Amino acid sequence: MRDVIQKIVATENQAKRIVEEARAQADRILAEARKQAQDISTKAYQDAGKQAQEIVDEAVRAAEDQKRESLSQASDAMEREIVIDEGLKQKIVEEMVRHVCGLG
Repeated sequence: MRDVIQKIVATENQAKRIVEEARAQADRILAEARKQAQDISTKAYQDAGKQAQEIVDEAVRAAEDQKRESLSQASDAMEREIVIDEGLKQKIVEEMVRHVCGLG
């Protein structure tokens, strides 16, 4: 009978040890899973930031291209629409000279 009780106690102790080892292993697995999830989240955040910056950069380039095109079109339109004859050019030059020299 004593042997049976000792075997039961030994079996219970072994079962406790197995449960404790299983809990420790589960804790390690959970910690590793959390770390991997954090790494994935961090990488996804960084990738999203890079993609957003690329989109912003492309939008800035497109806006600059559009601005250059608009300025070119406006300049072309002004050159076509504004016609100054030689007499008017001379008067403008004379007024500018008077203004710059303080004569007027």
